[in-house]
Amino acid sequence: MSSEKIVLFDLPSKEPCVAWSLNPWKTRLLLNYKGLDYETKWVEYPDIKTTLEPHVKPGNARWPFTIPAIKFPDGTWSQDSRVIADLIEQRHPEPSVHLDSPYQRRIEEAVPKAFLPLMAIGLNQIPKRLLNPPSVEYWLKDRTAYIGADLGEHEAKNGGDTAFAAAAPGLQQITAMLKENPEGPFFSGKQVVYADFVWIAALYFFKRIGDDVYEGALNASGDRTVHENLLKAAEPWLKRGDY
Repeated sequence: MSSEKIVLFDLPSKEPCVAWSLNPWKTRLLLNYKGLDYETKWVEYPDIKTTLEPHVKPGNARWPFTIPAIKFPDGTWSQDSRVIADLIEQRHPEPSVHLDSPYQRRIEEAVPKAFLPLMAIGLNQIPKRLLNPPSVEYWLKDRTAYIGADLGEHEAKNGGDTAFAAAAPGLQQITAMLKENPEGPFFSGKQVVYADFVWIAALYFFKRIGDDVYEGALNASGDRTVHENLLKAAEPWLKRGDY
C-alpha cells in the first residue's frame, strides 16, 4: 500500500485561505478528530468537474461533481461528505463517530430547515466575502440560474430578519436536541458523534460567512449557550482549517 497521505479536496477562500464551506468541514472535522494524516488540495469552483470527473462517478444531484472529495492512499477516490464519512469510519474505526446514532437521521433532517433560509443571505454574501475571483464568476452565474433571480434582489427580499425568522423553527429544533442530554455539550452528552460534526460544520459555516449571520442564527435559536458550548468543545478539531 502507498505511504501517501489522504488528500482532502476543499474550497479555498480569499487570503488568508481557511476552509469555510459546510460539507467539506464535516469531512475535515472527522479527519481531525481521528488524527489522520492528510493534506488539502484547494479547488476553485470552475475546476471541480475537471479535477474529479476522471476519478469519481457523477452524482444525481444538480451538481454531479462536488466538494468535499477525498483520495485515500490506496488510490480510492470518493465524493459526498456522508459517503466519505462511511468510508473513513470503515477504514479507521477508532475512535468511532457512531454513524448509527439516532441523532444522525434527526440532525440530517433538521439542518436543512435551519440552513436553507439563511442561504438567502449566504448566496449573495459568500462571493463578496469569501470567494476568489475565478469562483466568484462561476458562483454568480450558477447560483443566479439555480434560484432564478438576481442574488442581491433575492437577499433583499428574503434575507435579514426574514431569513432568521424562517430559520428559527429549525434552529430551535436543534437547540432542543442539544438539551436532551444536559450533561452535554454533544447531542449524546459527553460522547461526540458524527451528528455533532454535521451541526458544528454548519455553525462554523455561518461564522465564516460573517458574524451577522452567526449572531442572527444564535439569537434565533432560543438558547445560544448550547450552540456556543458545542462550538467551544469542537475547538481542537477546528484548528486545522488552512492546510
